[in-house]
Amino acid sequence: MTTPQYPSAARSDVADNYHGTVVPDPYRWLETANSPETTSWVAEQGQLMSAERATWQARDKFAERMQQLLGAGTISPPYYRGNRTFFMRRSPGEQFASLLVTENGIDRVLIDPMVLDPNGLTTLDGWQPSKEGDRLTYQISEGGTEESVLYVMDVATGEVIDGPLDRCRFSPIAWLVGGEAFYYVRRIAPELLPESEQNFHRRVYLHYVGSNEDILVFGAGMNMTNYYGVHVSLDGRWLEVSAAEGTEPRNDLWIADLHACSPEHPAFTLVQGDVDAQTSLSFARDGRIFVTTDLDAPRARLAIADPNDLSQWTDFIAQDPDAVFDSFAILDGDELEFPLLMVAKTRHGVGELAIHRADDGSFIEEVPLPGAGTTSGPIEHIDGGPVIWFVYTDHVTVPHVYQYDARTRKVSLFASPPGAVEVPAVHSSLVTYTSSDGTQVRMFIISPTAKPDQPRPTVLYGYGGFGISMTPGYSAATLAWVEAGGVWAVACLRGGGEEGEDWHRDGMLDKKQNVYEDFHAAAKYLAEQGWTTPEQLAIYGGSNGGLLVGAAITQQPQLFNAVVCVAPLLDMVRYVSSELGPTWTVEYGDPADPEQFNWLINYSPYHRVKEGTDYPATMIAVFDNDTRTDPMHGRKMAAALQHASSGTRPILLRTESNVGHGARSMSKSIEESAETLAFMAKWTGMDAQ
Repeated sequence: MTTPQYPSAARSDVADNYHGTVVPDPYRWLETANSPETTSWVAEQGQLMSAERATWQARDKFAERMQQLLGAGTISPPYYRGNRTFFMRRSPGEQFASLLVTENGIDRVLIDPMVLDPNGLTTLDGWQPSKEGDRLTYQISEGGTEESVLYVMDVATGEVIDGPLDRCRFSPIAWLVGGEAFYYVRRIAPELLPESEQNFHRRVYLHYVGSNEDILVFGAGMNMTNYYGVHVSLDGRWLEVSAAEGTEPRNDLWIADLHACSPEHPAFTLVQGDVDAQTSLSFARDGRIFVTTDLDAPRARLAIADPNDLSQWTDFIAQDPDAVFDSFAILDGDELEFPLLMVAKTRHGVGELAIHRADDGSFIEEVPLPGAGTTSGPIEHIDGGPVIWFVYTDHVTVPHVYQYDARTRKVSLFASPPGAVEVPAVHSSLVTYTSSDGTQVRMFIISPTAKPDQPRPTVLYGYGGFGISMTPGYSAATLAWVEAGGVWAVACLRGGGEEGEDWHRDGMLDKKQNVYEDFHAAAKYLAEQGWTTPEQLAIYGGSNGGLLVGAAITQQPQLFNAVVCVAPLLDMVRYVSSELGPTWTVEYGDPADPEQFNWLINYSPYHRVKEGTDYPATMIAVFDNDTRTDPMHGRKMAAALQHASSGTRPILLRTESNVGHGARSMSKSIEESAETLAFMAKWTGMDAQ
């Protein structure tokens, strides 16, 4: 093979001085997306990508197989409001899931994204029916921007009766009883702000349906990067507001009694302030206030608050020393001898459910599940009762909805996806390996055989950030890869939430390098155990996982042969300069702080690229409408790697338009995944098998 001929990319002498350290940035010009120079360079990168694409043998086969594996469609749990039931469903062949309502046993489509936009560029970002079920808020965005616009629908007629309300990105909705008004979160008008702050400055407002004026109720004068949560109890009495600076793993919490004050001017009482913990409230139908918190309990616990003194909490479900408390639901009704509590936990990333007494919290029994997988929920009926619903999935099981009936203490299937799919026979196991500092780390391995029989083309996937857990779930890409003879491994790295908040904090800020050490150790384990070899190993990650594999490229490039880096952060000195970067300083650190700058510069992938290194085959994928991680990270890193690489393996930039960081149509998802698999198949030797 010959060294690829890369598009010319001028190296400027631009540099910044951070706390006495000069930091060169030769590709600063690539931050300007629409300049003639950047546009021309990106177009040439597209030609290089096309030439590489023409050499792939497996792309169409992977695309066809994933289409089949996604053929079951999807179904959500039911959400009951009044005499209506709301749920999401994607039928086989459809691009998106639609929102439906069931009335008198008849299903009716309320929102079909493809009806809203036949081009498939509009996504349904969120929805929330009123407590009575007669009105519905829904949020949509276009082209992957995630810049949600909010509308209000009359459910009976399907008529839009309010909206659009813009600047509602990531907004929760909290309806008041009666459906005349709701609380929501909206950014203040951009004309009131400098350009660099227009992504921030959220506020909580009260909106009366049909009104042109919102009433500000919370957030004025607080931190500009704050995110707010807002919730109103089912009986309409309690208003709960939480505030967190960016994505920090702690929050402040307030409550207001709407029976004692007006909704327009809630009298807030501070429940938790300036405390290093995440806490939320749940309001039971019997008047009790439950507290879910990781205060003094990094794996979380459930407590009960005294309504007369909300600072006083009594443990109800104590912290489990080996499992993370996730959520709960109450089962009640006259048919039960006493009310019950279903508790959801994850133990080393695997979901479990248990039944406790709801009067004293005492354990009764485990709830049998279909396998070792992941549950979501449980979800109560809005009016209570002895039945609740949850979703179950694992590496070989499409998500199904189950119900638990407290009268019989039995689990039964409630709803299956609308189609059927034939899943290949694969083996799934959870292994434990040792990181460089002796920490025990877990990893899921999905493979054609139960034990290593020969080194195989292998994908190592990871994330390791923001307390997000890697749990078993159905993946068409994973199954297609393993069916083709490969191995797929998912490492549960520090920085995630698999072992609780301490596990998260052991992989953030000044401890971020732990995440990368865990990932390197996973790659070594897979080779040492005979699953693969460095020549047959690809690493894959997106978003914070893109940063992960970017760090791996520059720290241990000899451990693998191929890299897929999707929607990444890679310039960790300038990540705060664009999009949502300032909200992540609580996870990564702020380069404006001298100590934190040192954390960042020591692993920042863009700044660790070294000339004369034989880098693995690398495909960096960026999306033009990504409003979370600026595509400039991928462009700059691609240019730096292309300049520095001494080998013959290609460094590629895959740029996609009209999509963003999150949701997209099924066809676009399959296309991206098929190209990812085809690239990895070529560079791990799967094509040659």
